[in-house]
Amino acid sequence: MESSPLADKLRPQILADYVGQQHLLGVGKPLAQLVRAKTIHSMIMWGPPGTGKTTLAKLLAQNAQSHLISMSAVLAGVKEVRQAVADAKMLRQTGKATVLFVDEVHRFNKAQQDAFLPHVENGTVTFIGATTENPSFEVNAALLSRARVYVLQPLDRSSLTILCKRGADYLGFDIEEGAIEQLVGTADGDARRMLNVLDVAAQFVDSSNDLSDNQSQASISLHSVMAALGDSVRRFDKGGDIFYEQISALHKSIRGSSPDAALYWYCRMLDGGADPRYIGRRLIRLASEDVGNADPRALEMTLAAVHAYERLGSPEGDLALAQAVLYLASVPKSDAAYTAFSAAMAFVKETPSYGVPMHIRNAPTAMMKNMGYGAGYRHAHAQTTDEGAYAAGENYFPEEMQAEEFYQPTEQGLEAKIKTRLAKLKTLDRQSQDSKRQS
Repeated sequence: MESSPLADKLRPQILADYVGQQHLLGVGKPLAQLVRAKTIHSMIMWGPPGTGKTTLAKLLAQNAQSHLISMSAVLAGVKEVRQAVADAKMLRQTGKATVLFVDEVHRFNKAQQDAFLPHVENGTVTFIGATTENPSFEVNAALLSRARVYVLQPLDRSSLTILCKRGADYLGFDIEEGAIEQLVGTADGDARRMLNVLDVAAQFVDSSNDLSDNQSQASISLHSVMAALGDSVRRFDKGGDIFYEQISALHKSIRGSSPDAALYWYCRMLDGGADPRYIGRRLIRLASEDVGNADPRALEMTLAAVHAYERLGSPEGDLALAQAVLYLASVPKSDAAYTAFSAAMAFVKETPSYGVPMHIRNAPTAMMKNMGYGAGYRHAHAQTTDEGAYAAGENYFPEEMQAEEFYQPTEQGLEAKIKTRLAKLKTLDRQSQDSKRQS
């Protein structure tokens, strides 16, 4: 333990000492119910580094009186998984349950994840995976369906303050309020990162100079913390109020077509230490949400800028993102795609799952054709109208519902032309329906 990082030395041994994640462990919350029942089920803990995933897995296994086998997907492979399963089978014969904890489970490939899937299914092990990546992208669907996902949040300021004071006390120092504020503010919600800096800061304390007459022990000062941080000080904390205020300012400046202000906030975030990849992801979203079909090139250009950054890194790639920021802020805006998508998603969630109409079902086999699949379908390219290939009056919605109009194009940029064309197509639809009624 002497050479262990401070975060490991402070790792709580009982759940009562665990700090944070009250949305999961508070009264009546999901994990609190498991704790009270002294049971456990397969789960995936998804959250940023330093939020207590490993510690929580250990404490939950301990609370459920289960044996814990821990491994890191960075170091382990199928061989280690098989050995863990063999150990679990032996323990099972003695009536002891086993929890298999896999840290950074997203690093396991499909074959490695498949290796312990059957043993999760038959109850040989209870699986707990920890990941900083979106499990819906990185974890096999079969495994994901057998484990509940719990999202761990970056630790808030009060939780980090508690851990900071614990760390200073463990090291044998008092700590100034200013030093706590600086440590918490630069932690990015990551307790491990904060405690590592605190550990280094303690080494800069000069006990002979930092002990006043009314103190029984030396104090970690803001000066010591700043010395430990060196050049890594951020001007906002990722996950903190200032960070979200600045990303909001960037977003709103682009939406408001102010390229100069948008560039200012982009540079402020870079200067403060923001991850350009995060900014790139927000710009991609913004290209669809706020520019949309008013200028479809915006999404294409933003994707190219993000790709350029991934190839070049900083500082060379920063310019490509700056180009995207300026372009997005300068072009016409439309949120019609975003509004249509939101409305359609809400509609789908609130209505029954109607079947696909027979005439637009695919019929790849003779049996399906005989059952009426695809019968009466009019291929759009085989139809001739003033607007080109279009089957006027065709219905593509389920037969049990009325046609909905989610997409309302604006008069901005290219979308104005889209609006004009869709209006002409609706006119053709009405003429086709009138013709059918008359016949």
